[in-house]
Amino acid sequence: MKQNIQNMLKTVCFITLLMGLLILASYIFEPKNNYKEFGMNEIEANGILGEKEETIDVVVVGDSETYSAISPMQLWEEHGMTSYVCGTSGQPMNLSLQFVETVFERQSPKVIIMETNAIYRKNDIGSFLLSRVESAFSIFQYHDRWKSITANDFGGKVNYTYTNDYKGYRYNAKIASSSKKDYMIQTDQTQTIPTANILCLNKIASLCEKNNATLLLVSTPSSKNWNYQKHNGIQEYADEKGLCYLDMNLINDEILINWKKDTRDKGDHLNYTGAKKVSNYLGNYLKDNYNLNDYRGQGEYSSWDKSLKKYKKLISKNM
Repeated sequence: MKQNIQNMLKTVCFITLLMGLLILASYIFEPKNNYKEFGMNEIEANGILGEKEETIDVVVVGDSETYSAISPMQLWEEHGMTSYVCGTSGQPMNLSLQFVETVFERQSPKVIIMETNAIYRKNDIGSFLLSRVESAFSIFQYHDRWKSITANDFGGKVNYTYTNDYKGYRYNAKIASSSKKDYMIQTDQTQTIPTANILCLNKIASLCEKNNATLLLVSTPSSKNWNYQKHNGIQEYADEKGLCYLDMNLINDEILINWKKDTRDKGDHLNYTGAKKVSNYLGNYLKDNYNLNDYRGQGEYSSWDKSLKKYKKLISKNM
């Protein structure tokens, strides 16, 4: 019995020491600013860290479909909404969850939009569990920073100062037509969502409920990635959880995507003209269905007007 107690105490001491070392290492390796030179990953998406706290009402998470299709600057110009796209290329649901967790630490968004293409990306329980460890201990996420560690990393405070002028949207006016038009062929078949992604979605939904935010599932137009089987899978999940689901692939008579002109890579992603149409529809949808403020003309949000000028200059320069 005495030996068992001693072994148990040794185990507890070892775990405590290990946890302490992980916490200390995570603090040292965590980027102290969100610029790339400080070691921050995905700076466009992480630009939300530099936004003034409690100022973002709509946050979008998902893969490259998000930053290709949704323009926060257009939502600002047309409705005065403050939104940010935390989209990354090939974003797995594990990372979508991490972004949502990070957002709620600094912001109180009224709406979290989950772009659904990421929901069907391959994932497994092992990757999900590993992502939970990485979320708890940033040393695992930023272990490659050992080459750029400075004295400031041992005692400096975290101070995020970078903000992205386009709020995560990535402008692209290239045109590469898609020959696929009738890709949403109605069927009763359903594509199964990976179990690990269901766990991530459930966690995101729980975080939204806990933080008084609405989770909105959105499928942006993609003739290459989307189909009716996937639609049915998302609709089934939405119905089960009591969530709203907006599938833009089924309402092209309203959005009017022209697959000859509005895609930059043959139907995979939208280009600027496609994003303009999606953002216009989405802005009106958000205005009609959610109680979102119009901050235009308020001094506290003057930086958004400055960003809008840069955005419009970018567009006029490339059109």
